Amino acid sequence: MGWADAIRNELQHDFTGMVLFDEPAAAHASIRAGGKIDALVFPENMEELSAVLKFLRRRKLPFLPVGNWTNLIVRDGGFRGVFISLSRLRKLVLSYQKEEAFILAEAGCPLGELVKTAAEKSLSGMEFCAGIPGSVGGAIRMNAGAYGGEIKDIAEEIRIIALSGKISKVTREELKAQINDYKFSYRNLALPADSIIIAGMFRLRRGNTEDISIKIAEILKARREKHPLELPNAGSIFKNPADYPAGRLIEESGLKGSSIGDAQISEKHGNFIVNRGQATAGQIIDLIKLIRESVFQKTGRTLETEVKIVGEL
Repeated sequence: MGWADAIRNELQHDFTGMVLFDEPAAAHASIRAGGKIDALVFPENMEELSAVLKFLRRRKLPFLPVGNWTNLIVRDGGFRGVFISLSRLRKLVLSYQKEEAFILAEAGCPLGELVKTAAEKSLSGMEFCAGIPGSVGGAIRMNAGAYGGEIKDIAEEIRIIALSGKISKVTREELKAQINDYKFSYRNLALPADSIIIAGMFRLRRGNTEDISIKIAEILKARREKHPLELPNAGSIFKNPADYPAGRLIEESGLKGSSIGDAQISEKHGNFIVNRGQATAGQIIDLIKLIRESVFQKTGRTLETEVKIVGEL
């Protein structure tokens, strides 16, 4: 059931940007499944984002910021509240300080654009992000990582906006000291409740253009060989235990290729679930449950999901 007309009119009155009502998550999520979202808004700038946040605060409505819609599954019952797409907040500024450089990027900027910019300017440090499909905001929130690197290794500053509209800057020193509830951990950044990451600054170093390009090419090649990029997916479903890859645990449990409807455990990589056509969020979530139960029964290990699951059944 959708929102009352009065609430819809209020949102449209307070917010000048694009608003989509009863919008199917399947049209946006990288795994191409999911129910309808009450409202999906697209702020063009910080002023429009602030207007949305004031509306949410006044109405006390649930919300979720989204970037590239990776690592996200919306249940088939949809989401009662507002999704805030940060995809149009994509400013990127580069500055230098001696042998180091800093890239300040808004939350909606794709990681691929940062990798490309760094490589073109002969700056090293972003290579591990090559091929990660997310945006800056999501990468910071998930402490994205691969091939020996994590966002926390290069994060110099994070900028946050609260529901009140107040913008805060969190420095690298504060992150290390775990001040004000900010704490990086494996595939997560703890944040104060009801806050949104709006930008991040990353510290890079001058390097050799050829070496940087070679490393990026090697990582992209490895991703193409190991990951099912040819089919819709939500990225890695489970976090890797400290001592053993989740994908290997799944494969050794005999689950590779198993399916429920059009949701299938990838035959390329056990930690990916792919949508072979018309998979529902329910089928994908049932497959996640099957994996957790089977791995626990056969290995005694409990896998923790990396993908975020939201919405109603």
